[in-house]
Amino acid sequence: MTLPKRATAEFFGTFWLVFGGCGSAVLAAAFPSVGIGLLGVAFAFGLSVLTMAYAVGHISGGHFNPAVTAGLFAARRIPASYLLPYIIAQLAGAIVAAGVLYLIASGKAGFDVSAGFAANGFGEHSPGQYSLMAAAVCEVVMTFMFLLIILGATDPRAPQGLAPIAIGFALTLIHLVSIPVTNTSVNPARSTGPALFVGGWALSQLWLFWVAPIVGAVLAGLIHRVLLHNPDATPELARAAAP
Repeated sequence: MTLPKRATAEFFGTFWLVFGGCGSAVLAAAFPSVGIGLLGVAFAFGLSVLTMAYAVGHISGGHFNPAVTAGLFAARRIPASYLLPYIIAQLAGAIVAAGVLYLIASGKAGFDVSAGFAANGFGEHSPGQYSLMAAAVCEVVMTFMFLLIILGATDPRAPQGLAPIAIGFALTLIHLVSIPVTNTSVNPARSTGPALFVGGWALSQLWLFWVAPIVGAVLAGLIHRVLLHNPDATPELARAAAP
């Protein structure tokens, strides 16, 4: 599969993740009397990854996340030549998704993008008012575990064809735990899209949601390579759906 086709798959996969996940938070989480709430938003993120992993994972490996791409590179699952094209495609998909979501959400009277727009934050902008330290630890640990699950589920020794299910449920669990802390990032692209529309505080805090997920992902990739390495594993995720 050519690199442009892989990048295109990453664009659409990340678009769906951000539109589905953030869209559920912005449009449906607190809809009068029948809102889906935290549980619904968590499942929306998990289902968006699961569905696109099956749809395009066989083309690009289905990262949909710059931190995942960095972690898979650290684990030697993908070559360095994939890093920049994948991350650019992921950012583009996230920004376009946030733009489409903004067009829909702004069609409702009283819409105020500064109210949050599913942006990630800490301190006074954390849903539960959690500190910078708490947010950083949460994002590092959650992304670390996410990558360990991805690397394990896509190992040739794991049950074949089921990786997207494990990974989708893992992302759901991550959101169930960490939405109150940071609104859950574990994905720099997912954080960047909404932040560009919120501006102000969201952009000033965006650095954390690049640094912490990438640190957690790279640590997981290195630890997996050293402690859990399978010498028979393929060098890339061409056939494994690993969001």
